[in-house]
Amino acid sequence: MDSFSTVIRTASREQHEEVRGSTFLSDLLGSRLGVEAFARYTEQLWFVYDALEYAAERLAGDPVAGPFVRPELFRRAALERDLEHLRGPGWRASAGALPATREYTGRITDCARTWPAGYIAHHYTRYLGDLSGGQVIRATAERTWGFTSKGDGVRFYVFDEVPNPAAFRRGYWELLDAVPADELERQRIVAECKRAYELNNGVFRALGEEFPLSA
Repeated sequence: MDSFSTVIRTASREQHEEVRGSTFLSDLLGSRLGVEAFARYTEQLWFVYDALEYAAERLAGDPVAGPFVRPELFRRAALERDLEHLRGPGWRASAGALPATREYTGRITDCARTWPAGYIAHHYTRYLGDLSGGQVIRATAERTWGFTSKGDGVRFYVFDEVPNPAAFRRGYWELLDAVPADELERQRIVAECKRAYELNNGVFRALGEEFPLSA
């Protein structure tokens, strides 16, 4: 019988590929968009991680979600430094969440409040995704707009407190395998993982409409 970590990775593979193939992300990685598009994306990430990490503060002692609250993963402070670099010190005054982003953050908040196991699905799709695949976006930003790997603008993608990402991922799979849930509950978590990817893809679709430059 496959481990839960294997099941969740396999079941969400299609949604993961849809995110990677989004028009906005393709244009961003193809260096066809300006730095404002990158800044707008970074802004939306701030709203998402603000929701995730505000919830984490309340879930740290939860028997289900608590083991996943790992301060070395936290991204909110790094995003704030990036946005100050990208938009200036007054970035908060003009920051705005897209409707798709509000839907995404609303679901994270709802899960954190009423269903900690569902919060795990959102934690997994975001943190492990950005720890791994996010590095491609970082490399593009460095090449296209001259950011440095540890400089403001791309700090979000630099996990200084995770010196060995491969080992960290293995530990994370072990945490998933140890989630105290029966088969039905695990199926619900997998479904929520798929929903998280779709919500993320909704943000990319909205960004693609705002920056319709794909040729």
